Amino acid sequence: MQTRRLGRTDHHSTIAILGGAAFGTADEASTERGLRQALDAGVNHLDIAPQYGAAERLVGPHIPAIRDQLFVACKTMRRNADGVRAQLEESLTKLHCDSFDLYQLHAVTTIEDLDARQAAADVIFKARDEGLVHHVGITGHNMTVPATFNEALKRHDFDTVMFPVYAGVWADAGYRAEAEQLIATCQERDLGVMAIKAAARRPWSQGADERFATTWYEPYTDAEQVTRGVRFALSTPGVTAICTPGDLDVLPLALDAATAFEPMAGAEWQAAIEAMATEPVIFPIPV
Repeated sequence: MQTRRLGRTDHHSTIAILGGAAFGTADEASTERGLRQALDAGVNHLDIAPQYGAAERLVGPHIPAIRDQLFVACKTMRRNADGVRAQLEESLTKLHCDSFDLYQLHAVTTIEDLDARQAAADVIFKARDEGLVHHVGITGHNMTVPATFNEALKRHDFDTVMFPVYAGVWADAGYRAEAEQLIATCQERDLGVMAIKAAARRPWSQGADERFATTWYEPYTDAEQVTRGVRFALSTPGVTAICTPGDLDVLPLALDAATAFEPMAGAEWQAAIEAMATEPVIFPIPV
């Protein structure tokens, strides 16, 4: 699988990052299978979080044997300084790591969220100074995220950003303008840009008992459409890598798409946006 330099982290991440959310409701056997699929594809970057159900507990025991193969990124949604520090230390323990390669402020969606997470940011940057984390990032999941991150980069010295890049949100002119401004700033400052929701289709329309995937949105599940989504995100100028979808059945499709990745030409990339323009965007996250 191709790699790209994750900005000033100087890590050459595979263009597919293993999204830990896929293990949230898994068992030991399916966790081992999903990890093996990713490692066999050459994936060298794991993104995981306490909010991903059982993921830390299930994935953690596998980490010591493969720690030297993985760039390990974790996250926190906590705001209180003591709570952030406690969760960082707990995640390090669960994942059997002495330090994280990347630790991220997770799910920052608005300026109000950004204001409320100041103490959390201070703790994480202090942990970077101590060597408990090597790089600091920010993630978010809403239509307001690019504008919020443009403000966040004025306030904080983040090393990476992670936000939605899929054809459906790029069809929204306001989102796209803010996102392209964000990516331009990241390029100027040499920051890594990670895309999420590459395989997203639309919000769930069925009842919970009729859902066929463990993602909170309805993903594409056929190889052609998943490949289109992966190729679109990875062909968007400035994007370093995509996080694989939070479903173990979609995971191998995304890995295959990344392994066989070829950039979209401009006309094909634009056609992907037009094809998704009639689908409702997946945001906001349902409560």
